[in-house]
Parts: sequence; C-alpha cells; structure tokens
Amino acid sequence: MREFITDTFLLRTGSARRLYQDFARDMPIFDYHCHLPVADIETNRGFDNLTQAWLAGDHYKWRAMRTNGTAERLITGDAPDAEKFAAWAKTVPATIGNPLYHWTHLELRRYFGVRGILGPETADEIFGDCSEKLRGGGFRARRLLERMNVRVICTTDDPTDSLSHHALLREDPSFSVTVAPAFRPDPAMAIESPVAFSAWVDRLAASANIDIKDYESFLQGLRLRRDHFHAHGCRISDHGIEEPSAEDFTDTEVRRIFQKGRAGGVPSREEARVFRSALLMELGRLYAEENWTWQLHMGALRDVNSRGLRSLGMATGYDTIGDFALVRPLARLLDRLDAEGSLPKTILYSLNPADNATLTALAGCFSEEGVRGKMQFGSAWWFNDQKQGMEAQMRTLSNIGLLSRFIGMLTDSRSFLSFPRHEYFRRILCGMLGDQIESGEIPRDFKLVGGMIRDVCWNNAAEYFALPLKGS
Repeated sequence: MREFITDTFLLRTGSARRLYQDFARDMPIFDYHCHLPVADIETNRGFDNLTQAWLAGDHYKWRAMRTNGTAERLITGDAPDAEKFAAWAKTVPATIGNPLYHWTHLELRRYFGVRGILGPETADEIFGDCSEKLRGGGFRARRLLERMNVRVICTTDDPTDSLSHHALLREDPSFSVTVAPAFRPDPAMAIESPVAFSAWVDRLAASANIDIKDYESFLQGLRLRRDHFHAHGCRISDHGIEEPSAEDFTDTEVRRIFQKGRAGGVPSREEARVFRSALLMELGRLYAEENWTWQLHMGALRDVNSRGLRSLGMATGYDTIGDFALVRPLARLLDRLDAEGSLPKTILYSLNPADNATLTALAGCFSEEGVRGKMQFGSAWWFNDQKQGMEAQMRTLSNIGLLSRFIGMLTDSRSFLSFPRHEYFRRILCGMLGDQIESGEIPRDFKLVGGMIRDVCWNNAAEYFALPLKGS
C-alpha cells in the first residue's frame, strides 16, 4: 500500500513541526462535547467489525455516500456489514478535498496501524485486518479511548436520564478516564410540539419524583434534575437551538403558555418564542448558581428533506446551515443575565461561518473580572469542522479575542474512532502558528508559543470547566 499520513502531515515548516512534536502531540484530550453512548463505555462494548465501530451513526460518511450516489441500503439499510464497508471504501477516493479523506486515514493509522490508502482495491484487506483487531480485547470501547490519551469526555444526556451508567463509571477504579454527563434540556424548549412536550414533562416529573402541575413545578423539576446531574459530576449544559429567544414576557403570560402546551394546545410562533425566552433565563440562572458552563449551539436548520425524515427519522444526515438573525436576541439574553449577576460561563457556536466575527465580538462584551476566557467562541462546528473552517475560527478569535484563552477542540461525535480529530486540530493549530513564526509575525520563542499551544490543547479546558476528575 502507498503510505499517506506521515509525521509531517499538515506541518509545512520546521517551526510547525517543532511546535507539534514538542508541545502538542503528547497532551491529553479533554473532549467536552460528544455523543458517545455512555452505556457502551460502562459495559465496555466490543465490536464485531469495522462497519459497526466506524460507519454506524456517522452522518458525515452517510452524506458523502449519498452524494456519491450510493444506495441507501448500503448506508443505513439492511445490507451486510462487509458490503456497507465496501460501499464506503468506494466513496473514499471521491472525498479528496473533504475532511473525511483526512479523518479516514488518520483514524485507520492511529487505531489500526494502516499506513496505506483506503479504496476499492484495499477494502477487503483493511476490513478484514481491522475487524480482526476489533474483536480482540485491546480494542473494546474503553481501550479505544485510552489508546488516544483521552482523559475527559462529556457525553450528552437528557435531564430525565438516571445517570446510572455514569455512577458506575465514576466508582470503577479500573478505568482512568473521567466520563461526565452534560445536561441537554432541548425537549423542555419544544412547546410548539405539545404532545411530545407534555410526554417529556411527564418523564421529567417521574425522574424528579414530583407532580408537575404548573410552570413553577416545571421549573422545580428542572432544578431537581440539575442537582442530580451536579451530584454525578456534571458541570456543563448544552442547548441546540435554531436561534436565541429574548422576548419581553410576564410571569402570567409564561404560565398561561405552559398550561396551553400541557393541555395539548399548539402555541403560536410568538408564544413559543416567549416561552423559550423565559425558560432560557431560568436555565441560565440555574447554571450560574453552580458555576456551570452552558453551550449554545445555534444556526442548524434540521431535517430539511421530508422524504428522508419520513423514511429514516430525525438526525439522519439531512440537516443544513441556517441563516438566522442571532446577534441581537443573543445580546439581549446575555445582557439580561449579566445585569442580574446570573450569566454563566458561555460557549457560543454557530453553524453559519458568516457569524464568526459577530459572535467573537459579542463574547468580548461580557467578560468577568478574575475569570479567564469566561465567554468563549466555540471551536469550528459540524460543517465548519475542517482545515479551512478551523483556521477561520482561530484566526477570527485571534484577531478579535484571545486565542491563548481558547478551550480547544471537541469531537461532537458518536464514534469511538473519532478522537484523532484532536490530532488533526492540533496539527492545524501548530501549522498556523508555525507559519507565523516563520514569517516573523510572532516571536521565535518556542517556550512562549508552545506554552500557549499546551493551554489550548488541555490546560484551558481543565481550568475552565473545573470538573471533578478521577484520581484528583
């Protein structure tokens, strides 16, 4: 096989290579936002083959295969796993120029030692060799994390979750990785779908062991679940919202809208925005009370293909970049919380790269004395999670904010084989700063620049989130 990924991958200059080798390469991974199933970690799941470990649930690969004309049965359908892998291998040569080409070969190299290129002619050999390794004890879920020097991961968890798997992991001395929950209350916002909303409120009531009969008891249920999550090591929340809401409202109005949704009535668009505005304020207060961080993932227009939604369901690769007016309502929301001393540490993401500069500038308006990097412009997210997008995010942050206080990369992935994306990010970071050393834009002071790289790779996130870590 022809070798592709080498030690100098993405490192164009001697300075870049020195920064990566001496400062970035061996730093542990703090992955503060992913979608790994915590049950798979706790039970130390094994995988029968590479398709199960690598292709299942990976929307990035699914979209590429669809774009390449692949039949759906070979993507999410009932085709045998070997045939699905062969279909992916046939697609890989068509992904040149897409980050999937880089990720694919980084993941094969780092986990399985594959030095060559995946394509139709190498598919059978790679599938067989890697699947055989996966069936061995050294390639179960926990070991896959340890292989990549992962020290912390934060999963994404519904507030009604018992967190029983998290509890077992925290008490297991044989596993050194800290696995913390993240509080994801998106269903609490979805009052415009009253049947699903009311069913979720019932689950919230059961998990909190209270009777939710009005808006006040609804908020009490969320508070009790926050307390439960906090006791299980949670210090992070996450919100997936199209656009922030910051409407004016009265308590009476919000109570009425809640009761309308609970009774099965469909709130108007304006009522739904009022409800979300009030609830975001309340949740921000809850997070600030316990020094949590909230993440606001904004700008995704989801499930735009109705045919795909009908046949495969939600979150199956039919989302796109939205064009929403984010900054004005977001500024109002942050200002309201800041004015009353209830603004939590905040990470802002937008799926639309046109928002990079506006969000970075907005983040700089709400700093707090003694808190380094309280307001973060989050890492390049989803469709921006590629070389150009990462460089654009970091250059914008560097130009308008402080790159040195950036809390770094995350995988946002459902795959146990995704953690070389941190290496990808680190190589891009070192390449960018190495180029600036070579051009004289920053000093040829490797201790100074290298220390900043170590901060971005690990130190900043460890300080920022202040999670209770295993062994500390």
